[in-house]
Amino acid sequence: MGNSLFDQLKKSGLVDKNKAQKVKQSQYKSKKQKSKKGSASEIDEAKLQAQKTHAEKVERDRQLNQQRKEEAERKAIVAQIKQLIETNRIEERDGEVVYNFTDANVVKRIYVSEKIHKHLTTGRLAIAKLGEGYELVPVPVAEKIKQRDEQFIIMSDSTAEPELDEEDPYADYKIPDDLMW
Repeated sequence: MGNSLFDQLKKSGLVDKNKAQKVKQSQYKSKKQKSKKGSASEIDEAKLQAQKTHAEKVERDRQLNQQRKEEAERKAIVAQIKQLIETNRIEERDGEVVYNFTDANVVKRIYVSEKIHKHLTTGRLAIAKLGEGYELVPVPVAEKIKQRDEQFIIMSDSTAEPELDEEDPYADYKIPDDLMW
C-alpha cells in the first residue's frame, strides 16, 4: 500500500520516468500559479496605489506649472505697463499749481504747471501709478494701460459728469473743476 500511483504505473510500464517528471513539473507550476492568483490582488492593490500616487503627482505638477505660467504672464503685463508709462510720461510737469486726486481713498497732491493742470481737468491727461510715485500720461496711453490692468491708472477722464440729485437746491450752481483756492 505504500506504493504511490506513480510507482504502480511505472511498474506496469504505462509511464516512464521522463513523462512522470514533466507531469510533476506541470503540476508544480499550476500550484504555484494558483498561489500567485491569491496574492495577485495584493500586487494589484499595490499597483493601483502606485498609479494613484503617480496621477496625484502629475496633477500637482500640472497645477504648479499653471501657477508658474500665470505668474510669468502677470510679470510680463507689469513690464509692459511700466514700459508704456516710462516711454509716454509727461516730463515737463513741475510747476506751482496744486492738483489733488485720490488714490485708495487717500487724497494725494502733485504740483503741476498751469498748462498741465488745464489738461488734467479737461481730461486730456491721466495719472498713472509707477512704483511709489505718480506719472502723467496721455489718455490714449492710459486706455492701453487700463486694458492690461486697471490698478495702475489712478485718475482718468475727469470730464465725466457726476450724478445729480433732483432735489438738490444747488443743482443750478455748478462748481468748476479747475477752481483754485
